[in-house]
Amino acid sequence: MKKIAVLVSGGGTNLQALIDAQARGMIINGEISAVISSAPGAYALERAKNAGIPGYVLPRRDYPSSQAMTAALVELLKRLSINVVVMAGFMTIVTKELFEEYNHAVINIHPALIPSFAGPGCYGLHVHEKALAYGVKVSGATVHFVTEECDSGPIILQKAVDVLPGDTPETLQRRIMEQCEWKLLPQAVSLFCQDRLRVEGRTVRILET
Repeated sequence: MKKIAVLVSGGGTNLQALIDAQARGMIINGEISAVISSAPGAYALERAKNAGIPGYVLPRRDYPSSQAMTAALVELLKRLSINVVVMAGFMTIVTKELFEEYNHAVINIHPALIPSFAGPGCYGLHVHEKALAYGVKVSGATVHFVTEECDSGPIILQKAVDVLPGDTPETLQRRIMEQCEWKLLPQAVSLFCQDRLRVEGRTVRILET
């Protein structure tokens, strides 16, 4: 059974999707063992508490640099014997030490079809504002492995939705969360925990059972 740590900073809607999927038995050979927040007041910690999952806080302001915070994070993950790290709305910059320790074992969800609307500054509603301003007909979400370069790691899963006439950033965000993010992230984590993901260069192969 692989131990999963979920990194959060805010409300934790994607964390809740993982918790719900776990309760339904959809995360095979994996268990959420820790929720780690960069913000003491994050509602995601309340979600973890309600699900009986241990919560931990590593406030960014307590560390002199991103590297120092990353070192503390890696130390905590190792102490908890974590096998896979999931970034679910984690808004704090981490440095190479995390990816050296957890190579192809850090997973992130991005609310667009990478490589579109990705990279520095593309987070939260900003992503959907950019998509609508560009006039795209479809958008969606991407689950990918995290590397040092922002939103550039190998892609695990993607799912698209139509952009509808009259969409606002808020309505598009909600549709992508409900139809893409909350389905893709548990699926990708389950595949990892089953050892069914193999990275070949930029391509992630999904192995048959």
